[in-house]
Amino acid sequence: MSLRNIIRNGGKALPPRPSLSSIALAWLGSSLAIASIAVLSQLSGQPWILGSFGASCVLLFGFPDAVFSQPRNLIVGHVLCSLIGLGFLKFVGPDWWSMTLAGGTALATMLVTRTVHPPAGSNPVIIFLTRPDWSFLLFPTLVGVIFLLFLARLMLKVTRTVH
Repeated sequence: MSLRNIIRNGGKALPPRPSLSSIALAWLGSSLAIASIAVLSQLSGQPWILGSFGASCVLLFGFPDAVFSQPRNLIVGHVLCSLIGLGFLKFVGPDWWSMTLAGGTALATMLVTRTVHPPAGSNPVIIFLTRPDWSFLLFPTLVGVIFLLFLARLMLKVTRTVH
């Protein structure tokens, strides 16, 4: 497949563009969520933010009704993938093949449990790159993702009552 063909979407129609107000609200929500978590991290001295949260914001604020954006998928997906990443890191070792198995196991587990949240699939890789301790499950994974969910649902409630 050529680059030109890729750019032209293989001749298929592009998805419809969201309204400017939807784009603005997604931008605002995502920006406020990342800013809030970054400020909380700075003020508390705890790591509230995780690299995959940027991609979670794409889903939460850009596609709030998508199945991958639902609370169960968001929370369980992130926690499972972090738990699997930490388990492989601590019990199997910090090798490239262990990281590979952790990533594949994370995906398979999300599929089996029907908790797929695509950004969470990067958590095992992040864990292998940063090598945190078990507290990573609490901060940033669980606490950060619950806070993100709270902000996303608050924004959704406010914006849907305004529209």
